[in-house]
Amino acid sequence: MSLASPSWEEDIAGVLESAPTSSSRASSVTPAQSTRARALAASLRLDQLAEARLQLQRRASTNHRQHLRRAATRFTVLVAGDLAAFAAVQALLGALREHAVLGQSLAGLVRSVLPGGYLNVWQFAPALVLGLLVTGSYRPGDRRRDPQRLFVACALATALPLWTTLWSGGFWAAALCYSITVVLTWAGVLAERLTLDRIVALVYHPNRHAADTLFVGTPDECARVAASPAFGPTSGFRAVGFVDVHSSAAPEALGDLRDFAMLLATCRAQVVVVCGSLTDAQFQEVADVAPAAGCQLLSASRMVETAGLRPSLVWLEGQALIQLSEPTLKGQHLLLKRVMDLLGGAVVLLLALPAMLVVAIAIKIDSSGPVLFRQERVGIGGRRFRVLKFRTMYHGVPDTAHRELVTKMLQGDEVSAAQVGSDGKVAFKLTNDARVTRVGRWLRRHSLDELPQLINVLRGEMSLVGPRPPLPYEFDQYEQWQFHRLQARPGMTGLWQVSGRNRLSYRQMCELDLEYVRRWSLWLDLRILLKTIPVVLFNSSNAY
Repeated sequence: MSLASPSWEEDIAGVLESAPTSSSRASSVTPAQSTRARALAASLRLDQLAEARLQLQRRASTNHRQHLRRAATRFTVLVAGDLAAFAAVQALLGALREHAVLGQSLAGLVRSVLPGGYLNVWQFAPALVLGLLVTGSYRPGDRRRDPQRLFVACALATALPLWTTLWSGGFWAAALCYSITVVLTWAGVLAERLTLDRIVALVYHPNRHAADTLFVGTPDECARVAASPAFGPTSGFRAVGFVDVHSSAAPEALGDLRDFAMLLATCRAQVVVVCGSLTDAQFQEVADVAPAAGCQLLSASRMVETAGLRPSLVWLEGQALIQLSEPTLKGQHLLLKRVMDLLGGAVVLLLALPAMLVVAIAIKIDSSGPVLFRQERVGIGGRRFRVLKFRTMYHGVPDTAHRELVTKMLQGDEVSAAQVGSDGKVAFKLTNDARVTRVGRWLRRHSLDELPQLINVLRGEMSLVGPRPPLPYEFDQYEQWQFHRLQARPGMTGLWQVSGRNRLSYRQMCELDLEYVRRWSLWLDLRILLKTIPVVLFNSSNAY
């Protein structure tokens, strides 16, 4: 694509070739000619930049229309899917209530709780769309399938037409009706949103409607961001190259930042992604050109990602600031987590008491010694505490073999630390440990030996979900990066337990714990708790 008729390099060469030559100065250029060449180069370059900017501005309307088309298509598809999900929930309730597909007794119960005209399509469907609009669930990115955001939208939508039920049936009837409707609608919309992405990926070719994307930054940063899932094959972005911020552009780059406007006009990108950190002048150049061309401007900061912090926009006295807050330090969330530990721990302990009594009797019959095993562990902030477990080994046996295994793993000697389990797969634990009793082996297989840790949870020494609490001799050999595991209260279960457990190396376990600390949220805790159930019941994590 030609931005100016002759190239400025050719014009400069013409100026230099027109210089008079002599025997003494056959290969030299006078200062005046050199100055003239530089002035011509600057003039031609400015002309090219001006022409490139004009072309970008003329193309802005086209880019705006393409972005608007994508947004309209996304909104239309999501609304249609949401209404279909609502219709499915309505049909399910109708089948249970009117046609008694699961029996007359259940039909009568449903009729008493959810009256026939409650989910009126002309009343509830607009409320659902309005709730999703208010919570931003039709906006681009991950918001459209965020379970928490969708739950709030469904709760709001259900509350809007609730006044008739509250007026006619009373508070408790309205509350029960409200709760059931929220859960059913949320489950339907969430399933629809997750399924819709897969259907669209199957129907449409990934590159069919992808936006051409230009990356700006250092070669390494641009390559890292372009290879991330956010810009993967099904992301809706198609990489067309990158612009190097260094003055000497890399060979694989389209060019350097001085020619950004011309390069953007040449590649006709619709999205510009700033990778890594740019100087104020460099960022200003990108910010001046990209929006004027109608391009979407995105920024991918490695500093925020590496630190595990979450950015949010804050306005102070008319100035926009990016606030970086660590979620684990939010007091209200920690309070909710503690309340969940107390309530959940108490309920599970009460339900598990009969089973724990049976386990205690089996341990006493199988081998001599105490029922409970108390072991010192390192908790939040390096504080020591005694973890409670059902005894699974013969009383009084030494832990020398386990210390040696942990030392090998901490030193990175995973080859000699790895052992072969009974199923023939590699496991980073002591297999065929003669110290373990018959009952203890069964308890470990199903993680029942850890049930007494519910008492540690109620005491505040542990949480239901958190990093694995290390042993003191593990803690003594920690490297600097591993101390971040101690920022959260240790848990009975965690990312490590539902991601493979002893099939993972010690370093992988620590990395998963660090990932939990950085990503922590109440929703993540709930997901881990739900994943723990099949792990305990069916040993689905291949832990032992």
